[in-house]
Amino acid sequence: MQVHSFVYMLSLELLERPAPAEVAVGAEPAALSPAAEASAIEPVIDKVPVRVVRERSRWRPSTRRLIVLACIVLGMRIFVGEASVVPTASMEGTILVGDHLFMDKLLYGPEIPLVGWRLPVIKKIHRGDIIVFRYPKDPSETFLKRVAAVGGDTLEIRDGLLYVNSQPVREPYAVHHAPVHNPLESWGPTVVPEGRLFVMGDNRDNSSDSRDWGFVPLGNVIGSPMFVYWSYDAPTSRWLDENLGHKLTFYASIAENFFSHTRWNRTGTLL
Repeated sequence: MQVHSFVYMLSLELLERPAPAEVAVGAEPAALSPAAEASAIEPVIDKVPVRVVRERSRWRPSTRRLIVLACIVLGMRIFVGEASVVPTASMEGTILVGDHLFMDKLLYGPEIPLVGWRLPVIKKIHRGDIIVFRYPKDPSETFLKRVAAVGGDTLEIRDGLLYVNSQPVREPYAVHHAPVHNPLESWGPTVVPEGRLFVMGDNRDNSSDSRDWGFVPLGNVIGSPMFVYWSYDAPTSRWLDENLGHKLTFYASIAENFFSHTRWNRTGTLL
């Protein structure tokens, strides 16, 4: 009896519930009020910006990091230091062909790009310093030599010996191969003008320097080598060859002979 009553009451409840509205085929849907339309569209509008903002926020930090990293690397190269390779033997005895050097630029008044201004020079250049400078005859080329005399000095070379202000200079780094009657073994006397430097390569018999093309203005100095970070044994002709095909072949040979041709004992050599 109780079961029948429960079934009867449940059937009455189902009959009393309103049936879902049906739209006849071909009939237009019922119009919604403006408030109802807004409430129906609002969830869709809310979702789109959230996804766009999330995607943008996912990319922006990476882009910012790359820009900051590029600025740091560029700033280091312009104002602090720079890596370079020595392709010639003019400093042989101290620096070998194929030595890769890290050069200090910060202490020598690095130039600010575009405007041409230079930061203040912190380090004074002395006799015996090895410097990197723009070649006076062609500023697009960079040379590496040792300072033999500075502005105001009287310089003379007699039988291969360097004299500055009439005093012989001890040069344990100088290399001589040619006989003393070589024209380069006698020079001067000459007075170095103020604001100029007289430079020579340590390989005195195989160096294009102030004995050939004159003095170096102080403003041409861009840095000084600090240490050798890698040295690879290859002839000058390979380092100076500008042919693209030859360069690619050379780089391939470096990859193949990296361990056998690397001068491991040169790594970390201070200059």
